[in-house]
Amino acid sequence: MNELISIAPVSPLRQRLIDDMNMRHFSRETRRNYIRDVDRFATFLGRPPDTATAEDLRRFQVEQREAGMPVPTMNSVVSALRFFFTHTLDRPDLARRLVRVSHPRKLPVVLSRDEVTRLLNATTCIKHQAALSVAYGAGLRVAEVSMLKVRDIDSERMLLRVERGKGGQYRNAMLPTDLLTLLRQWWKLGCEQGVMHRDGWLFPGQHALKPISTRQLYRVVVEAAQAAQITKRVGPHTLRHSFATHLLEDGIDIRIIQTLLGHAKLENTAFYTRVATRTVRAVTSPLDKLGMFLPEPEAPGG
Repeated sequence: MNELISIAPVSPLRQRLIDDMNMRHFSRETRRNYIRDVDRFATFLGRPPDTATAEDLRRFQVEQREAGMPVPTMNSVVSALRFFFTHTLDRPDLARRLVRVSHPRKLPVVLSRDEVTRLLNATTCIKHQAALSVAYGAGLRVAEVSMLKVRDIDSERMLLRVERGKGGQYRNAMLPTDLLTLLRQWWKLGCEQGVMHRDGWLFPGQHALKPISTRQLYRVVVEAAQAAQITKRVGPHTLRHSFATHLLEDGIDIRIIQTLLGHAKLENTAFYTRVATRTVRAVTSPLDKLGMFLPEPEAPGG
């Protein structure tokens, strides 16, 4: 946990926050973000955050909005502070004062199947290709890819165990046959290089005892997209979006996709119906079934 906190001594309040997050198996990235956002509020307050009032929270959110902070960032701060006030301070009355800002959700960027192939082939090493293939082949979040361990591969049942998904949830993800083949190739090479161990990370970082970082995975995707001459703005989550969209276009039931993605709400999965263009094109309009406007036959000879 030392990498999540500053060099300064840890206050009892911060340690309680860290303990509360660890108890719920929050991902490393979520823990870091929550600590950062609570610190942001404490800096604004100029005193310990456990002394905050409802008026302090209101002023903080007003200042964020006036400063032009992006809505997604504001809502991330709300999530962190709601957790802090509800669980660490046992002040749900203050948590309820925090306002989540509504904003139109942008359509996700989705790659075509050809673009996915080009991107995966443009990676510079088998470790990176395997990591991105997990994101696309199993639909995992970037933090979930980063935190996979070798023991999470269940080749008998063809599953990937995701032990620390979003919100600390556990679930099973699919393990495609081709992905297993690639992971075995990476395992063999990683063992030869001395970086892979049965109890270790599936994708070690620069130090074998630590996992590859989400930032490094982001750079890998961006560089591969550039090498593949893909002009869309992509990141690791683009592969997850593409996974869901392509399954939907293939006619897979949306509730199955919801389970594979680990979505708590079906409405989050249903959002992909807006970008599943093949699905839209495959639908026959009731107007076409009337047969009223048939194309004129072409004249003989063209």
